[in-house]
Amino acid sequence: MLRDKGAALLLLGAPVLYGFFYPWFYAPQVVQRVPVALVVQDASGLSRQMLRFAQASPRIDPRLVTADEGLARAALMRGEVQGYALIAPDFKRDVVRGAAVVVPVYANGAYPLAAKQVQYGFAEAFGTVSAGVEIKRLQAGGQSAQQAAASRSPVNLQAVALFNPTEGYGSFVVAAVALLILQQTLLMGGALLVGTWREQGLAHAGARDWLARLLALCVPGWLAGLFYFGWIFVLQDYPRGGNPLGALALLGVFTPAVAGCACLLGWWLAERERALQVALFTSIPLAFLAGFTWPAEALPEPLQWLRWLSPSTAAIQASLRLNQAGAPIAAVLPHLAWLGLLALASWAAVLALGRGRRATI
Repeated sequence: MLRDKGAALLLLGAPVLYGFFYPWFYAPQVVQRVPVALVVQDASGLSRQMLRFAQASPRIDPRLVTADEGLARAALMRGEVQGYALIAPDFKRDVVRGAAVVVPVYANGAYPLAAKQVQYGFAEAFGTVSAGVEIKRLQAGGQSAQQAAASRSPVNLQAVALFNPTEGYGSFVVAAVALLILQQTLLMGGALLVGTWREQGLAHAGARDWLARLLALCVPGWLAGLFYFGWIFVLQDYPRGGNPLGALALLGVFTPAVAGCACLLGWWLAERERALQVALFTSIPLAFLAGFTWPAEALPEPLQWLRWLSPSTAAIQASLRLNQAGAPIAAVLPHLAWLGLLALASWAAVLALGRGRRATI
């Protein structure tokens, strides 16, 4: 395995490179200062106050302030801004009259992260102004400042993000994709090796030889798993360490399952280069089938069943529970049992296919 430079690069070098460079793209974690526009058609002090609060928001950055909604919509279509809010004419008059006033906010839904910040940014800025107006109205009715604040918000909400305190995108996606990276690098490296042996006529060997090969393939997978769980998550400050013993148990069954699938894939394709092509093609579909970026319930029913043939499906679900949520092993026993069954089935199939004359490598 080590003499094959291509396989060694995939099995040992690729996990290290991915571990450092893949999280780098998500280093900012949270999208801030999203460019927006503000359509102000009401020339009042209250409208200017809403503009100042929007400019002070860390979520949004008003790049365009205009009275023409068409200009804001055109800027949105060109991608110069990701959304805009509309303050209609007679806005302050309606507020003073006590009428129900709505400030519509339009966001580019094609970019969910940016759209979320646009909506939250305007909601926080305008909500603060709205609270101030309501408190002044209550004070005008005879209440003190403290009474008005308590009347305006008798029940306060405290939101706490569990298992992702920063609410960062990197903490969400990298923790799950890490298992897919471990699988795909081991899958490509193992399939490449077996495909090479098939081309050279060295694939047939005794059961002891194949067991040695399978265990040898597990070693880089286990090392890469320890590298991600024990170092990369710490380096990037992702939520981790909820159940380290459970994470070790997960690696103990996940890696053999992937090694067995890699050998079966290499045996089936029987060509060195084709193994790489097929494994690379499956990476994106497997990410969607895993159930963390796309709800599994929204998949066609046949795919909901077929997705479990990939070890990454059960491994990602178990890892998120063990590493991030700190769940006990009992909570992921079905996932671990399924991975163990995949490992036993794939190893048995490899041993059955590989029976034949011994080969010296």
